[in-house]
Amino acid sequence: MRIALIQMNSDERKERNLDRAEELVREAARSGPDIVALPECFLFLASEKETLPTAECIPGPATDKLSNLSRELGFYILAGSMAEKTQDSCRYRNTSALLAPDGALKALYSKIHLFDIEIHGEVANKESSHVIPGDSPVIARTPIGNLGLSICYDLRFPELYRVLALGGAQIIFVPSAFAAFTGKDHWEPLLRARAIENQVYVAAPAQCGWHQGKRCYGNSMIVDPWGTVVARASDRESVIFADIDLEYLRQIRLQNQCLENIRSNIREIKWKESDKRS
Repeated sequence: MRIALIQMNSDERKERNLDRAEELVREAARSGPDIVALPECFLFLASEKETLPTAECIPGPATDKLSNLSRELGFYILAGSMAEKTQDSCRYRNTSALLAPDGALKALYSKIHLFDIEIHGEVANKESSHVIPGDSPVIARTPIGNLGLSICYDLRFPELYRVLALGGAQIIFVPSAFAAFTGKDHWEPLLRARAIENQVYVAAPAQCGWHQGKRCYGNSMIVDPWGTVVARASDRESVIFADIDLEYLRQIRLQNQCLENIRSNIREIKWKESDKRS
């Protein structure tokens, strides 16, 4: 199976971003992928407050266009994430949509972990003021593999990826708009850690470049179950590819059976103040 990841520099021009996404999907199609994945906020990248009025229903205009594209080109398209309209006029969901080769909407996942941070006198951000968190993990079981879905900030919460792995995920997608400041130190280590500890492929299409005075890290990446980076973008718009070998994944899990050695009762194990035996 071949995966293609699209790295974008989206902005506040919704129609322009959708047209650019189509251009890059068509570029990716020339290499015969089975699935093409777009980054987080591919449709509109700005503050949550500015994003709110652009939210649309799923299915809706953007997913309808991508649905027609997946049907025309004959492969899966993961609409990395977009603002999904909700019944709450003050908040939207940050949602990934997986479209099948026949154009059908195969799966939806809304980002569970929201970036709420306040450091007095330095920085304040409350994503939850405008975004409703998702409430359940999602695995899309397809003929090309079991695809686990996550989005950006989820990457810092390993328990979600363990749930996906134990649920049968073989490839986990992480569409992102990761900040350059943290990305330079954390992006690759976190992606590799999630791949290694869960013995899965991790595919992370990302935003790159500047927008509204902030810079996204880029470096879209595909990591294999051993933790090897098998494809990596730079810091500009691009398409990267990797061939996924599920037999190799099976061999990794046979050689190191850590998923079978999990102590599911770990929270019940008694805490000790020291390692001395009584």
